[in-house]
Amino acid sequence: MPFVTATEAVVHEMHGVRFVSYILPARGSEELCAWRGEIPAGTAGPAHTITREEVFLVLSGSVRFSIDGEVSTLEPGDAAVAPAGSSLSVSNPTEEPATMWVTTSVGLRAVLADGTAISPPWVS
Repeated sequence: MPFVTATEAVVHEMHGVRFVSYILPARGSEELCAWRGEIPAGTAGPAHTITREEVFLVLSGSVRFSIDGEVSTLEPGDAAVAPAGSSLSVSNPTEEPATMWVTTSVGLRAVLADGTAISPPWVS
């Protein structure tokens, strides 16, 4: 199934962020996953280490990324790449919501600072 409409996207919520999943194995993708992240104003996501490279494109608002301690605030049209094995945190410190498009490979796992491992349902 090469096409996914907005009404077919699956919504997940975690750590105050909404993940709207479009591309994943359940939809026919063998290698990639892609979703829209909706980050409410004032949301700070937890730091985590990722097992697969992730690519981010800011669609609206302002998103602050910390990748291996390097911090940058990105605006619409700006992009970031977090290498596999990097420590990552994403936040929206503004008073407006923000959205971003995220792509990674199938099987991404995230490990939180307390050692908790997460296999997000939008990447498997």
